[in-house]
Amino acid sequence: MRELLQGLWHWQAPHPDWRSSEPWDQNVSSYAIDDDERLLLFDPLGVPSEIEALAAERETAIVLTAPWHERDAQSLVERLGVPVTYGLTAEQAGDGSPDVVWLLREKKGEARPYSSGERLPFGADVFPGHKANDTVLWVESHHAVISGDTLVDFGRGLEINERWLRPGVTREEIAKGLRPLLELPVEHVLATHGGPTDRAALERALSSS
Repeated sequence: MRELLQGLWHWQAPHPDWRSSEPWDQNVSSYAIDDDERLLLFDPLGVPSEIEALAAERETAIVLTAPWHERDAQSLVERLGVPVTYGLTAEQAGDGSPDVVWLLREKKGEARPYSSGERLPFGADVFPGHKANDTVLWVESHHAVISGDTLVDFGRGLEINERWLRPGVTREEIAKGLRPLLELPVEHVLATHGGPTDRAALERALSSS
């Protein structure tokens, strides 16, 4: 684990469902943001003991960039009793999806769905990703952009993930929806497939070339 700046941590852990045929690395990234009152755990997997201890002292929430990035969310909810915020509208929740079934149908935790265009209570804005429930988050307090499967680094630097685009959707459409991020004071770009990078990498990823 390393602290990128005060109150912003990054760590990696091996994904239990990884296969050698996957385009992404087995070690995936998770992040935590703390403002001395609230602790947010983004796509958490293998949470370090120091962060979990801090969670007991804070108003803590798990934030998923996409519902299939639930990773260790269920075990954390069972231990800490924290809510889960994820990119899925209330109308869509649980409609045949295999993700977060324990949260939505089995009612084993508090679900807080969100959708693109919202301003979340902890000061994050939700930008559209390459799927309706895979979003990109801007956390104003730490000048950080956080992405699940839309902005990734599969070994070639940060890029828009064209591999999993929906039929009929182009890379340029996704880039256009995310370019308003460049009007914000972005300092940190936090990819959960890959790792932390910077504004210059985001500018390259969203370029029209």
